[in-house]
Amino acid sequence: MRFDEFQDFRQRQLDASPSLLDAAETNLYRALAPMRPEPPDDARTVHRCDLARAWLRRYELPEEWSGRAMVCRGVRHGLDVVFHRLRAVRARVWLPADVYPVYFELARAAGLAPASYPTLPAPVLPVLPVLPGAPADDRPEYLLLANPSKPLGRYLSDAECAEVIAWLRESPHRRLLIDGVYDLGAPFAAGTRRLLDTGRAVLLHSVTKGWLRPRTFGVVLLGPEQAELADSFRADPPTPDQLRLADRLLTVHGDVPGQVAAELAVRAERLFGRLPADVLGAVAPGSRTSPGNYFFPVDIPAETLRRAYGVLALPGGVFGETDWSGSVLTSLADAFGPTPSAVRPR
Repeated sequence: MRFDEFQDFRQRQLDASPSLLDAAETNLYRALAPMRPEPPDDARTVHRCDLARAWLRRYELPEEWSGRAMVCRGVRHGLDVVFHRLRAVRARVWLPADVYPVYFELARAAGLAPASYPTLPAPVLPVLPVLPGAPADDRPEYLLLANPSKPLGRYLSDAECAEVIAWLRESPHRRLLIDGVYDLGAPFAAGTRRLLDTGRAVLLHSVTKGWLRPRTFGVVLLGPEQAELADSFRADPPTPDQLRLADRLLTVHGDVPGQVAAELAVRAERLFGRLPADVLGAVAPGSRTSPGNYFFPVDIPAETLRRAYGVLALPGGVFGETDWSGSVLTSLADAFGPTPSAVRPR
């Protein structure tokens, strides 16, 4: 079932069974709309280089990396630029099969034919079979991962980071693309910093989740060997209004990601308090304690949750191709908000 199909199904189920616990809302911006900062009303000139340095300072990254911190309009825009470059160099690209279908849409629009690997119920890194007698493959190879990963609902573990680093070391042609948009903390998670220290990773980040401002401003931190991408980003910058908004978010509203994370923690506890004991016990432990998380995998089919427990969840397949039979709960519905609503919006 595709995501849009599930949304129609969800509304029909809620209309037909008002007693269902809605644990399938995914729209963060609607759920937390009162927390979204307003744009500035001035016409100051904001320079991209100043924003790049401000972003590096916020995340405690070396300011001398400013020449590699490419200002863009968000992770989607950043991936679009990167994917077109990877097509030009005939790179092999691995995407997570069950995280975000837009990854595949962007890659295919750029002319790539991406392969996939699963992340539910845990990430399994891809293995490229080597045929006896086959010539060495010197094509660039890129693995895209999200940290934290959704809908897995947690950061990569130390062991998983070690596996990723081992994967990199198997070939000098391998690189990483790290989507850090769901990381609401500063500095970035230790695992992300550890992967950056390999010198073979590109980090993509934006104000989409932390400041609730999608497709506005982001930074793509290029690796030491990706300098050829800089001109592509410089030729396609955010608008002056977007730059002014980004400056305001990073300065005046620098505390908003922390507030968002705190609100999500409260909502998660409200969700846990409403779940039947059997369902709560099946929630993946790492997702329950991950800061700023609102996705909670359970190893129970969505149909079983709905029929046996009265809980409406997202089937794992809504997020992409997966062999996993479990489902995902979310904590964004009005029932878990500061003033729980008795009437669900249509």
